[in-house]
Amino acid sequence: MIRALIIGLANAYTTIIFIYVIMSWIPHSTGVVGDVYRILGKLCDPYLDLFKKLIPPIGGMVDITPIIALLVLQLVVRFVVGII
Repeated sequence: MIRALIIGLANAYTTIIFIYVIMSWIPHSTGVVGDVYRILGKLCDPYLDLFKKLIPPIGGMVDITPIIALLVLQLVVRFVVGII
């Protein structure tokens, strides 16, 4: 039961990060889309900022921190679920 909860929460957070990254490619300064983007940013940025401090953008433009952050999240979840 706890395993399923941890996996479910991690999958939900992974989906939120994925949607946030996809939305970052879309112009969204105002309206509902902008509001959703800002809300997702409040959920995702604290976690993603941990990696942005360590990994600079490639070529000054390509940010791979979401990929690394998702990989770390999945590895930690697998480790924790393996212990339980």
